[in-house]
Amino acid sequence: MEANKQVANENFDWNAFEHDLGVYDQPKEAIAAAYDKTLSNVAVGEVVEGTVTNIGKREVVVNVGYKSEGVIPVSEFRYNPDLKVGDKVEVYVESAEDKNGQLALSHKKARQLKSWDRVNEALEKDEVIKGYIKCRTKGGMIVDVFGIEAFLPGSQIDVKPIRDYDVYVDKTMEFKVVKINQEFRNVVVSHKALIEAELEAQKQIIMSKLEKGQILEGTVKNITSYGVFVDLGGVDGLIHITDLSWGRVSHPEEVVQLDQKIKVVILDFDDAKKRIALGLKQLEPHPWEALDPNLKVGDHVKGKVVVMADYGAFVEIAPGVEGLIHVSEMSWSQHLRSAQDFLKVGDEVEAVVLTLDRTERKMSLGIKQLTPDPWENIETKYPVGTKCTAKVRNFTNFGIFVEIEEGIDGLIHISDLSWTKKVKHPGEFTQVGADIDVVVLEIDKENRRLSLGHKQLEENPWNAIEGQFAPDTVHEGTITEMTDKGAVVSLGENIEGFAPARHLVKEDGTTAKVGETLPFKVLEFSKATKRITLSHTRLFEEAKKAEHAAEKAEKRAAADATKSTVKKINASVEKTTLGDIAGLAALKAAMEKEENK
Repeated sequence: MEANKQVANENFDWNAFEHDLGVYDQPKEAIAAAYDKTLSNVAVGEVVEGTVTNIGKREVVVNVGYKSEGVIPVSEFRYNPDLKVGDKVEVYVESAEDKNGQLALSHKKARQLKSWDRVNEALEKDEVIKGYIKCRTKGGMIVDVFGIEAFLPGSQIDVKPIRDYDVYVDKTMEFKVVKINQEFRNVVVSHKALIEAELEAQKQIIMSKLEKGQILEGTVKNITSYGVFVDLGGVDGLIHITDLSWGRVSHPEEVVQLDQKIKVVILDFDDAKKRIALGLKQLEPHPWEALDPNLKVGDHVKGKVVVMADYGAFVEIAPGVEGLIHVSEMSWSQHLRSAQDFLKVGDEVEAVVLTLDRTERKMSLGIKQLTPDPWENIETKYPVGTKCTAKVRNFTNFGIFVEIEEGIDGLIHISDLSWTKKVKHPGEFTQVGADIDVVVLEIDKENRRLSLGHKQLEENPWNAIEGQFAPDTVHEGTITEMTDKGAVVSLGENIEGFAPARHLVKEDGTTAKVGETLPFKVLEFSKATKRITLSHTRLFEEAKKAEHAAEKAEKRAAADATKSTVKKINASVEKTTLGDIAGLAALKAAMEKEENK
């Protein structure tokens, strides 16, 4: 207790202190003046410089040389994470005293008042400044620079493409001001600009050491549809999609992933354009070199369809080893079809090796060879006389092409469609895709074509027609069609005849028309050409001739009878007057004599 005992200053004059009778060493006025110097004469609304005296979790205490210290939220210093006690900072005096008796200060407002001048100065001097990334926005980030909200484009954050913008939010970084719009007070900043110069020098060093064929390790930094960008340690190279794998690659993501470390070989580089072409597949032997040396024509292989074209399908039988199945080798059928009718990408197929060129690294395959050639035993499978059903494939003016089965085609000539009907175009008889019954007439194995008939399935009706429509027989017919030369006449039961134009004149002098039904006389019947020539005119012409002939015969008979009667009369007269003739002659002679006298 004795140690803690405080002893009063024996020399202190309490009386003088109480009555202010010169207690201080210096005059009271001098002491007051010295105290006044510690007070700031800055008024409310001004920007002054202060000293950081304490940094808490929420607040920063700043002494501006006033009677009390001011408190500023720590959030106003987010742009400067290196802030420490003793740092000089600018503050704006909002009020002389708040409810707690403290100065009301704002660092943010102080920065904003001078921010526009500062940001322009930073652009002019190419100065490196600090900024606080507040949040994301479309195409980039919003950065607090001197209290101004500046725009940081996504492309200006770093030299490499940014995949996750959110990791930069709430970070303080260094920037350069790259653009200012004075009219709208828009500020654009860049972090990338700070490191580009350094990287450029680094690139020059790396580029100077590059050689073709050199193998380097790099990191996948970006993947596009056409290739992969690899960071080689300060300089980027591109692996084109075709140099990723010996096999077909639809998208580079099938081969590599972002941030993956891979070994690559330098294929080519351009010092001027800073372009480096890299290869990945070149580090592995070509698949054709590893192809089974015993593989030969005729062998069966399995693979997957990787590419389709109208003319065929490319089948990968091993990574990087492809064979082409031409559309003509997909089916024994000779019809022109697209390869897509048979296969699609992704199909697993078995095929036969048709050609193999290891030097050119080419192979052709076939799948129709897995099934027997239908024409191999055509004579036994479809001998002449075979009746079957075929499908109509297409028409020509001269007939119908049909398919009996896959790979076996035939032609029905237009003349072999019907015994009786005159078919001008096959479309009148059937339609594409329809079934039609046929009989094999002839086999052309060399050209892989059958001659087929349809009418031969029935007996030739012309044998029976020949007797029915003999010349000079008369039949009723209907005119179905008019041509320049005459008319087609339907005689019923698919039997048609032809009447020349001059044989269509009716008895009244007019010409018969389409739709009229008239009697026709058969002028000619040709079994070989299946032609019946008709005439309507001949019917009444012959009737007139017959009538005329009858009249002439009747007249001739009457004349003959008259002649016979005259002959009889003359004979009778001759007998009765024969004796008078001599007397008349004598009388005549006597008279002539008398006249001469």
